[in-house]
Amino acid sequence: MRLALAGDTMLGRKVAEHITAGRKPWSDAVAALVGDADLALCNLECCISERGERWPDPGKPFFFRAPPVAAELLAELGIDAVTLANNHALDYGRLALRDTLDHLDAAGIAHTGAGSDVAAARRPALLEAAGLRLAVAGLSDHPAEYAAAQDTPGIAYANLASGVPVWVGSALGSCAADVVVVTPHWGPNMVAAPVPHVRAAAQQLAAAGAHLVAGHSAHCFHGVARSGPTTVCYDLGDFVDDYAVHPERRNDLGLLWFVEVDERGVTGVEAVPLHLDYCVTRVAGADDAATIERRLRAACAPLGTGVRRTGDRLVLE
Repeated sequence: MRLALAGDTMLGRKVAEHITAGRKPWSDAVAALVGDADLALCNLECCISERGERWPDPGKPFFFRAPPVAAELLAELGIDAVTLANNHALDYGRLALRDTLDHLDAAGIAHTGAGSDVAAARRPALLEAAGLRLAVAGLSDHPAEYAAAQDTPGIAYANLASGVPVWVGSALGSCAADVVVVTPHWGPNMVAAPVPHVRAAAQQLAAAGAHLVAGHSAHCFHGVARSGPTTVCYDLGDFVDDYAVHPERRNDLGLLWFVEVDERGVTGVEAVPLHLDYCVTRVAGADDAATIERRLRAACAPLGTGVRRTGDRLVLE
């Protein structure tokens, strides 16, 4: 099975205006790459709704809400499942989260990491392709206020600074799947490498049964490592947004990841360099691709992973 993995996908604010005007937030070339995969996953870092009120937090600076057509665009791109476990799923309250679930269901997109109650939020999404069954579980280490409860919609919250909670292992252990993917939203923004509690959590997720850990939150891609039989992509980086560009971290440079898996787990990882233009993501040009390659090499080297370029792909070894 060939998986396409995209990081933070933010379809609100100016991106919402872009798609409401009938324009796509990714190029045809990027869409063709996603279409080559058997299954495609992303972190949907916004709600999809026309309703709701901003979460009442005076310290929260950003609120992301996409129009209903966003779900149709994701389906058209070829996205099969999204994780909603992040710090923007409830930006416009629990009503908008319920709308998000409904719009995704209507578009035929599976979801994990948020739900109508805590059991639904923690439940992995189950997919099948190429003769393999895939389970995808989402969780987030922030914010605690967005956590789902027994009768309350919200996200699958896990305080990873205190370790991976028991419920995660239980959820993974109950999956009737050949391959298990955990996609955590973890750690702080704009850091060049995974922080200590993220590294520790990756080891614990591997021990809990994840074949692949594919993280996000930093807004810039991190390195890839092995933890026993588990492959850890510490941060996938961003996929689509309208964010200001950090002069050092260059969060406008990204990667579309491809992971080959079989019943033994991950058998290969490669990535295509991307340039996140304002509200539109394209395949990176030569100069940006060279910068991305250097950064990925630097991020992977301390983790014991090599990077070689093959055509337009960066192959991880």
